[in-house]
Amino acid sequence: MLLRPSSELPDGAAWLYELKLDGYRAIAFKSAGEVHLRSRNDNDFNRRYPAIRKALRAIPDETVIDGEIVATDEFGCPSFNILPNYSSSKAPILYYVFDLMVLSGNDAMGESPESRRALLEREVLQTLADPIRYSPELKGSVADLVQAVKAE
Repeated sequence: MLLRPSSELPDGAAWLYELKLDGYRAIAFKSAGEVHLRSRNDNDFNRRYPAIRKALRAIPDETVIDGEIVATDEFGCPSFNILPNYSSSKAPILYYVFDLMVLSGNDAMGESPESRRALLEREVLQTLADPIRYSPELKGSVADLVQAVKAE
C-alpha cells in the first residue's frame, strides 16, 4: 500500500500507528516450501538479502507477510543511505514485519488489522529469529505520538 497525501494526521480507533523505518518495503511469501522476497514493485530481493530469506524459511507454507528491509547505522538507527551499498559496509540488515496477508493458504485480508497482527504474532513471528523483527503498533493518540517524536 502506498501513502496518500493528507493535510491532517488521521486520528481515532480505526487507525494503527507504527514507526516509519525508512527502508525498502518487501513482501515475503513461502509457497511449495520456497521462500521469496519481493519489492512492492515486484523486484526480486532473494539474492540481495540472503540472510533475511534464510530466516524466513520457518514461516508456514503458503503464507504471505508484509514488512520493511532496514539497514541500521552504528547507533542502531535506521539509515536509508546505507541500503543501496550495504554489502560494502558492516551494517546490520533487518526485516521488520508488520502485517499478515495470507496464513497457510487462508486469506487474512478480510480480517481487521488488529486480528491480522494478532495472528502474525501468534502463528508466524514465534517461529522467526534475527534478522526478522516485529514492527509493533505505537499506542496513544496522534497528539501524544507527535509530542513524543518532537521530544526526541
